[in-house]
Amino acid sequence: MTADPAAFSHPFRVAALPARKATHFDLRPGETALAAIAGALGLLGLEALSFRGELRPAGRRDWVLEADLAATATQACVVTLAPVPSRIAERIVRRYVADLPEPEAEEVEMADETVEPLPAVIDAGEVMVEALALALPCYPRAEGAEFSAAEARPKDAAPLDDEETTRPFAGLADLMKKGGSGD
Repeated sequence: MTADPAAFSHPFRVAALPARKATHFDLRPGETALAAIAGALGLLGLEALSFRGELRPAGRRDWVLEADLAATATQACVVTLAPVPSRIAERIVRRYVADLPEPEAEEVEMADETVEPLPAVIDAGEVMVEALALALPCYPRAEGAEFSAAEARPKDAAPLDDEETTRPFAGLADLMKKGGSGD
């Protein structure tokens, strides 16, 4: 799922930031924003969310956003759809580089995923929602929930055995022997 960046926004214009000291922030979305973020991320609920840190200059033109993300979220179990609560506590770091070269290839392996090109506006709210989306468990499971074997076959058909599933064209070879070429 991708989060809607408009679900919670807290922009900092880079040109307006002090060039020699850190700018501190403490984001704690209210009920309406929590509901919007939960909806954007496909959560059953988002009970608490905070993003506290600073945006500071790094060198002459680069910036670093460093913050602590804390959240309590409820997701649906991938097996039973029962509510699964999760507590998240992570340190988030983003480095915004003014002269980051553009990748020349269509697909590029990033050596450091915390590095991004410096935008005119750094949106701490957008970083918070993105970091939350990345921190959530991908496949939440309720306690004791297990996948069971699923069978897709007609009602009266016998289940396939291991040889039939590992040799799917074995039946075709038998038909060729019995009836000819199949033209």
